[in-house]
Amino acid sequence: MTSEFFLAPLSYTTSEFTLRAYEPGDGAELQRSVVASYEHLRPWMSWAKAEQSVAESEKICRRAAARYLLHEDFTLGIWIGDELAGGTGYHLSQGPLSSCNAEIGMWISAARAGQGLGSRVLAALVDWAYSEWPWQRLVWRCDTRNHASMRVAEKHGFSLEGTFRRDMFDTAGERRDTHVFARLRGA
Repeated sequence: MTSEFFLAPLSYTTSEFTLRAYEPGDGAELQRSVVASYEHLRPWMSWAKAEQSVAESEKICRRAAARYLLHEDFTLGIWIGDELAGGTGYHLSQGPLSSCNAEIGMWISAARAGQGLGSRVLAALVDWAYSEWPWQRLVWRCDTRNHASMRVAEKHGFSLEGTFRRDMFDTAGERRDTHVFARLRGA
């Protein structure tokens, strides 16, 4: 499978949830989920806002949908029925699609946190990555203080490759360290 002629699949469904590209009209549900989860997301996700309008959220969804179709980034919602339970994706921070490398990012709504959903989503993402996508290398980054995120990565075969010291700012504006995990196709 070459990435040059690759048509990115738009969704992946399990018995519990569907991972799918954002669509026009998803803004209201994105707004509801992020605002309701703000306190839960705030320590780790600098993009989370306590107040975010439906119009602002709709713009985010439409931009994500366009970037998906253009193969610029592959942002996905985690849907349980009509509920947005979180977000994830195959992000191209590691180079263009042709590099066959992607970074997986994830957030889980406060209502669904602590129930193992993130772990099940990561398992589905790995399965999908190596069955329908051209990915050869998947990367997972997390704040070194985010122990739940580290456990999820290790549980699904991601190896700690290193720690970037004081490479990013946390949500309080202080420098933080980042663990970098990776998993290779066939490994």
